[in-house]
Amino acid sequence: MKTIIINYGAGNIQSIKFALQRLGVKAILSNDAQEIKTADKVIFPGVGEASSAMKKLKESKLDKVIPTLTQPVLGICLGMQLMCNNSEEGNTEGLEIFDTDVVRFSERVEVPQIGWNTIRNLKSPLFEGVRENEYMYLVHSYYAKKCDEMIAESEYDINYASALQKNNFYGVQFHPEKSSKAGSKILENFLKL
Repeated sequence: MKTIIINYGAGNIQSIKFALQRLGVKAILSNDAQEIKTADKVIFPGVGEASSAMKKLKESKLDKVIPTLTQPVLGICLGMQLMCNNSEEGNTEGLEIFDTDVVRFSERVEVPQIGWNTIRNLKSPLFEGVRENEYMYLVHSYYAKKCDEMIAESEYDINYASALQKNNFYGVQFHPEKSSKAGSKILENFLKL
């Protein structure tokens, strides 16, 4: 199985690579469109700021490639947010895979949300063997609004979409690679899709 982590300069790639290695999978880091198209599984990570990350995607033409992929694709954190319609962060147009917008948490809560939070209303094979209200590790100031494509939600000031799915595209706001056994199980489930 050929697993590719999209390497477009938006951080956190090594921890995902190591998490996959623990599952016995040797992932390839690539930003080459042709190579990405040949993968069996694609992981689209991201840490950082939305507009600069989108600029990097556009420079390598990956903004055109990612929405056309037909194999299972997993967006993580900023990767998931960039798969939405748009983000308030840097007033960024997204890849329009998920039909929702990304907005900033209100002033009522401390941002970024850093640490462990629960996920619930789990609705996907991605969460097979993962309990309701399982804790996941998150670091984010912006969130995806609830929508029809939501497959898990969390609460921080308000209820928001902590995971999304549309066809072969999956997105998680949390970091499965930093979320202990449950996060590892989610990565394993993704690899089995």
